[in-house]
Amino acid sequence: MLTRKDFYNIPGWRTRRHLIVIESDDWGSIRMPSAEVYNRFLAHGVRVDRDPYCQYDNLATADDLSNLFEVLNSVKDCKGNPAVITANTVTANPDFEKIAASDFETYHYEPFTATLAKSPRHAGAFALWQQGMDSKLFHPQLHGREHLNVKKWLAALRAAEPATLLAFQLGTFGLTQDSAPTIKQYYLGAFNSSLPADIEAYGDIIRQGADLFGSLFGYRSESFIAPTYEWNPAIEPHLIAAGVKYLQGTVCQKIPIDDDQGTILKRRCFQGTRSPHGMPYLMRNCFFEPSLKPDADNVGECLRHIKIAFRWGKAANICSHRVNYIGSIDKRNTDRNLPALRQLLSQILRLWPDSEFITSDRLGHIIQSQP
Repeated sequence: MLTRKDFYNIPGWRTRRHLIVIESDDWGSIRMPSAEVYNRFLAHGVRVDRDPYCQYDNLATADDLSNLFEVLNSVKDCKGNPAVITANTVTANPDFEKIAASDFETYHYEPFTATLAKSPRHAGAFALWQQGMDSKLFHPQLHGREHLNVKKWLAALRAAEPATLLAFQLGTFGLTQDSAPTIKQYYLGAFNSSLPADIEAYGDIIRQGADLFGSLFGYRSESFIAPTYEWNPAIEPHLIAAGVKYLQGTVCQKIPIDDDQGTILKRRCFQGTRSPHGMPYLMRNCFFEPSLKPDADNVGECLRHIKIAFRWGKAANICSHRVNYIGSIDKRNTDRNLPALRQLLSQILRLWPDSEFITSDRLGHIIQSQP
């Protein structure tokens, strides 16, 4: 009997190769600055313990990265390559000091490397990024300039929304209604508006984010994943102008109708089919999110997804957010998840010995080159 997962994998491009992609979002973004900040939220009655991203997610430390890289490098595919993370990266974070000086009227940002440099606990972290890239374990791609809808966030700050203002004072912005019901505007979706003026502003944000990406990493990102999987096709010409060729995402693209995050259309984005502007979709069809589903059989479930993808001639494109690999706030997070990742990778090679670990942009190249 065919399942919904089968139907998602039937349409579109096909291959006989057993291709494994691991797409991991949110690299570079602040989220929860520290365990101390986490506890201060709780002391103020903000239930950050109800949101796994607030519980665990943070800029990766050197230890987080070295521990992840050790697991990735513990396996080799049929061509002798280690497992590789496509690290979808936001290149900037808010410059809180300058924004405060403007009374929340003007937005300012800083490269995420500057954010790292301000934090003693993140000493040496960017050097690990570079080591991971050199070792073919860690391959950044573009997730935007920041994981934030600037206009909506500034409006919430000017309105003195309590949780948003507290988060600002604590050096972050990553709260949702899960932890603070008083938050009415969802501002983590960086591109969740279709108003013409916002689309024009998004063009500038995309250009700035892509240019900063190039200066940080020495190459242009050829794939892109919109924060919260939400974007209007009107931004795609701006992505193309920035050098982006391929669109990451799940099977469902959320298309905002106006600037209200509750009013959206949904479009199916099957692997290898194309957007209205001709960009191939690199649809995610497998999920490994143990921080979000701690009680699930995450390894077994992901292996079942991979089997379905391969059955229909698709790459196994695994969604696995950064939150799963961060232990600086709560070490129990990585104590659970890194052994599970190791098990997943070894089981993939046991079940499909001819598997190939590739990056998202490499998958895009393969799709483009195959008639």
